[in-house]
Amino acid sequence: MAVEELQSIIKRCQILEEQDFKEEDFGLFQLAGQRCLDEGHIDQLFEIIQNEKNKVIVKNMGWNLVGPVVRCLLWNDKEDDKRKYYFLMLDLLVELCNPKELLLGLLELIEEPSGKQISPVILLLLRPLQTVIQKLRHNRAYSVGLALSTLWSQLSVLPVPYTQGQMQADEYGLCQCCEALVEFTKPFVEEVTGDEEPSVENEKLKDELLKFCFKSLKCPLLTAQFLEPPEQADTDPLRRFAAEIIGFLSAIGYPFPKVIFNHGRKKKTWDYLEFEEEEDKQLSDSMASLAYLVFVQGISIDQLPMVLSPSYVLQFNMGHIEVLLQRTEESVLSKGLDLLENSLLRTEDSSLLHQCLEIKSFLTVPQGLVKVMTLCPIETLGTPNKWFTGPQLVSLLHLVLFLPEGAETDLLQNSDRIMASLNLLRYLVIKDNENDNQTGLWTELEKIENNFLKPLHTGLNMSKAHYEAEIKNSQEVQKSKDLCSVTVGGEEIPNMPPEMQLKVLHSALFTFDLIESVLARVEELIEIKTKSTSDENMR
Repeated sequence: MAVEELQSIIKRCQILEEQDFKEEDFGLFQLAGQRCLDEGHIDQLFEIIQNEKNKVIVKNMGWNLVGPVVRCLLWNDKEDDKRKYYFLMLDLLVELCNPKELLLGLLELIEEPSGKQISPVILLLLRPLQTVIQKLRHNRAYSVGLALSTLWSQLSVLPVPYTQGQMQADEYGLCQCCEALVEFTKPFVEEVTGDEEPSVENEKLKDELLKFCFKSLKCPLLTAQFLEPPEQADTDPLRRFAAEIIGFLSAIGYPFPKVIFNHGRKKKTWDYLEFEEEEDKQLSDSMASLAYLVFVQGISIDQLPMVLSPSYVLQFNMGHIEVLLQRTEESVLSKGLDLLENSLLRTEDSSLLHQCLEIKSFLTVPQGLVKVMTLCPIETLGTPNKWFTGPQLVSLLHLVLFLPEGAETDLLQNSDRIMASLNLLRYLVIKDNENDNQTGLWTELEKIENNFLKPLHTGLNMSKAHYEAEIKNSQEVQKSKDLCSVTVGGEEIPNMPPEMQLKVLHSALFTFDLIESVLARVEELIEIKTKSTSDENMR
């Protein structure tokens, strides 16, 4: 019944001119074709479409059947004998239909799925999509850009595999799609490189490819975790994808030294400056990803000019390291740390000039490292390091647990530093047992008590006595309703109303009380820990 209905529609349309086809004809053709597929008349439908007499009808209306054919391929069992007909049908429709209409239809099909359905659709439609674009005579660059943008938008929502097991399982098909996407893009890269005489359309196509490469560097390559050891690199699909993307950049006239060393400069040598400034945040992520791939993974590092000094490379990479350390994903933070380590190991000791401190990233990167050390919950970035245990840590502790002028140090002026030091000491006492002594703290406890805790006690007593005397003096003056001056830290506070002076003095006393309470807690914890250790040793 469905076949007869379709033949009836075609017979009626055969006597019409192409421009006389009505909207209802398109709908009836699609509905009848869909029913043929549903009822299993795939071979008869194939014959109708293949018939030369129906060429004009199929050219204008056939693209409506692509969706139903694709759904049959996705839903039907892979062992189904009819699958070969579905593939033949899809190829035939791609060959015969209006490429402009077909392009939009294919992109709509790619945009429809979500989750685990995304990759099967993309893998099925990439080759037909490539063929359709290659048939277009006009606006090729726009069509390539639209296709790549649609594909990237779908792939960007897929989870990036993190472990080797996840990569091999490729549950969401991201790795397969990346490899297929390379093959999809290659003909258009070759088209750009093979054109001896540059044209406006050629430059537009190059621009679209450049945007796609930048997007790919950000997703999935920014968060991708690459396989180790290096000898497994050739089996890593995401690393291969990274190498292809960097290769595309070079092929279209943007080798990575040209791209990476010009990003962020006030005076750039790019041809498309408006593109860089338009999406600067995305480009910062992309450039940081590129720097990691080149300097840490060693992809295309042979393109790097040999004249560049290690200190210059470090200065250049610090901006990218800053970007990576601002992220929260474990893989991205790891890349920031790896890129920093790689850049520092290239640099000789005492080779950096003091002018480096005038570069913003040389100040922000250490701050980023502090955040990673103190706030990052990721265990793999909290692995033991020789600088934070034993003798190395002790040398740092003596710099922190120290009063510059002993008991006479201005405690109010140094209150923030003192509180931070006490909290650090409290944390170490809680975390490290005397018998373990991983930090070396317990070996140095006597020196810490003599150089920091005891002078701090004395300083607190002196400071509190001074401020209490000042409060008493201020209260006396308040009774006479006169203005008075108060000495704080050896300097005289300008004349102010007695009420305001009292507030300032009481605030100082509150700060001393706060320091004293944390100090008392630290000493209590030390006593508890040492007593506990003593009891264990006596058993």
